[in-house]
Amino acid sequence: MTQNIQTTEDLLKKPEEPKLVRNMRAIKKKIMVMSGKGGVGKSTVAANLAAKLAERGNKVGLLDADIHGPSIPKMFGIEDTRPEVDENGIVPISVTENLVVMSVALLLEDKDAPVIWRGPAKMAAIKQFLEDVSWGKLDYLIVDLPPGTGDEPLSIAQLIEKMEGAVVVTTPQDVALVSVRKSIKFAEILKVPVIGIVENMAGIICPHCDEKIELFGKGGVEKAAADFNVPILGELPMDPKIAEIEDSGKVHTDINEEMFWGKEFASIVDSVESFKK
Repeated sequence: MTQNIQTTEDLLKKPEEPKLVRNMRAIKKKIMVMSGKGGVGKSTVAANLAAKLAERGNKVGLLDADIHGPSIPKMFGIEDTRPEVDENGIVPISVTENLVVMSVALLLEDKDAPVIWRGPAKMAAIKQFLEDVSWGKLDYLIVDLPPGTGDEPLSIAQLIEKMEGAVVVTTPQDVALVSVRKSIKFAEILKVPVIGIVENMAGIICPHCDEKIELFGKGGVEKAAADFNVPILGELPMDPKIAEIEDSGKVHTDINEEMFWGKEFASIVDSVESFKK
């Protein structure tokens, strides 16, 4: 009978580092984009943040972690594209020279098929997106989270060490502000710094005269920011042109700083780039 005898070299060998840890170490800054409830434009903020950071010369990955309602591929016009697999893992879809995207929507054969998964399956999928996707060396990984403080945000926060911070998206409505306070508290509990709040749907840009019209009350976002000592990164109005651009899959090419919305968003990107823990 033969015996396995460990040599001194074997004993001194360091255990192999988990692939997830190696993957995440190659990414300089990981940022979550979250919201307390749905319908506040969180994916719009995540998509434009990734696109504008890439436009400024950063290498950026965008992970659509909204398992049940993935919308990122539609915004970039890549919903009919399927990722390939190489020796390093799943290859994310390249949108521009500096921007790559991964989403569960890119893995579904039928775009209308619902994803009917319980918590463990969703957590396994998120881990695979972080571990088995070949993200490579990035300056930023932007994670578009589903609304709320459930399985997906918790999994991301626990799996990614050294999260740079979170951008919290809300609208001026009181019902959204109740939830945004919970999101900020959630980030605090998990020790994820809150970079700031984006107030979306802060009025509307008239399609006829391009003037801003206030639709909702003011002051709620300012109070939440003051209560938790976090900054307001920007106030984005509703603009029919932005919705049209997203529906046509041209977020990365057609939104520019000549538009009022684009100019306001540029200041949000400035704040994210300059943020220090």
